[in-house]
Amino acid sequence: MANESFFLEESNFGEVQDAFNSTHKSFDSKEGEKTQEIRFFGADEELGQSWSNDPQSSFMSPPLETCLEEISKLRGIESGIGDLLEHNKEKQLPFSLASLQLLQKYGNGLKRLNDIERRIEPNIDPSTPKVKKQELSTEEIMKIAGARFIQSSNTDVHFNHPFDLSFSSLSASEAKNMELAELLFSSAEKLSNQQFNSASRLLDLCDFLSSNTGNPVQRLVYYFSRALRERINQETRRSTSKEQSFNIYEAIMTPSLSNMAFYKQNPFNQVSHFAGIQAIVENTIESKRIHIIDLEIRSGLQWTIFMQALVSQEAWPLELLKITAIGTTSKQLIEDTGKRLLSFAQTMNLPCSFNVVMVSDILDLREDHFQLDDEETVAVFSEFYLASLIASPNRLDSLMKVIRNINPRVMVIIEVEANHNSPVFVDRFVETLFYLSAFFDCLDTCMERDDPNRVISESIYFGEGIRKILVAEGEERNIRNVKIDVWRACFARFEMVEAEMSMSSTCQANIMAKKLACGKACTLNMDGKSLIIGWKGTPIHCLSVWKFA
Repeated sequence: MANESFFLEESNFGEVQDAFNSTHKSFDSKEGEKTQEIRFFGADEELGQSWSNDPQSSFMSPPLETCLEEISKLRGIESGIGDLLEHNKEKQLPFSLASLQLLQKYGNGLKRLNDIERRIEPNIDPSTPKVKKQELSTEEIMKIAGARFIQSSNTDVHFNHPFDLSFSSLSASEAKNMELAELLFSSAEKLSNQQFNSASRLLDLCDFLSSNTGNPVQRLVYYFSRALRERINQETRRSTSKEQSFNIYEAIMTPSLSNMAFYKQNPFNQVSHFAGIQAIVENTIESKRIHIIDLEIRSGLQWTIFMQALVSQEAWPLELLKITAIGTTSKQLIEDTGKRLLSFAQTMNLPCSFNVVMVSDILDLREDHFQLDDEETVAVFSEFYLASLIASPNRLDSLMKVIRNINPRVMVIIEVEANHNSPVFVDRFVETLFYLSAFFDCLDTCMERDDPNRVISESIYFGEGIRKILVAEGEERNIRNVKIDVWRACFARFEMVEAEMSMSSTCQANIMAKKLACGKACTLNMDGKSLIIGWKGTPIHCLSVWKFA
């Protein structure tokens, strides 16, 4: 079996294990400098403090009226918003007000945009060298466009921004991007107000000006425009058949050059994998038999990292590494992943077995499916899987009860650190747009624009994801990302205790980020005991480690 599917940059996984004590609570982001503990607060933060009788309701955003009442207390909002709140209590709030709270929150994080005014000051002395202008990022473009949209569509609402909302300080390319972004905001507003013909005309312009091979703004608008148009067709029943969909899970599992290129060139998965694997290593060290249960194995690349870590421990008396993958579909693809992992283990002379537990429904999963051995140490790994069960709380509850009964030594969880689960369409639109703006900024730094692997990966990972978040409803909307505070409330119900992220794990993340060409912009911060992996401060993924009380 060929091993190129598991090709990784040369990495010395064990290089920090002896240098740091695992009980430390902070880590170095730069040599000699400690990273300050930062908490990322969002609109759903209060949800982490209680759990209602309806598990699914605890994954929801707070009522929009509550958000607006809080906004009215923020500096920069005129008293006129109070009248606006009263006026809207008895009717559905328009798109612009629904977005106001999110735009205000994100706008407060753009202090560096004050530099815009300085950078375009006329240079009076021709002998003085001009400072090279730094283009606005996709994330900044979207946030400014959102603020401009709010200002233009609601003259009764005023709030201050740390940047100039006019086009006077923008380059020609920035102005074009801003106009395109505003077209997208306007089309979403028309859609939310059921002005479908107007929304369609605006989307025609978006389609004309956007491209899946253009700059990041154009690429992002391209995918959002397709999703908004499908939602219009769905609500107006203009189309008798749904947009052609495909199984993201199968696309990710299938070995391909595009999947490998995406994995190698963006930092988030590699950073979270190395840190997460280190946590498993620390909790299984010196065990003779290790049993890994992977809730959704995908390509299995993380276990090649784990195997290398095991081999690096020369004195480790390992008798067997057992990997069990759970699946409800795509059995053949899971088995193919197992064959590649076994082949990789064989090249390293590592005793390894691979088992597949197939169930038609996760509700059917039981402890006796896992062939547990009293002498083995069990670790559970979950990457982007639990959020897919939020739409079916009974399945999430059933799975977590099975895992609790197994009582693993450790459970490592990686999830998207964002709130894409609001029942309000426009809130999901704004949150998803801002989140993916940061992600597309990352891709533009890490991959060439004409790289065909980038185009394929963006379509697989984001095109279908945007469609699921914005178009699908009910159980079909199975991409329902929530933030770590919400997960903490959920896991507390199953007597799960959040474990401290060790110094070794955070150092593995830091070392991995520095090894990547674009890793300098990958930010690592702690939210309590969890590691937040972001892009220039915008949270992208969350890595957390759990044990059962």
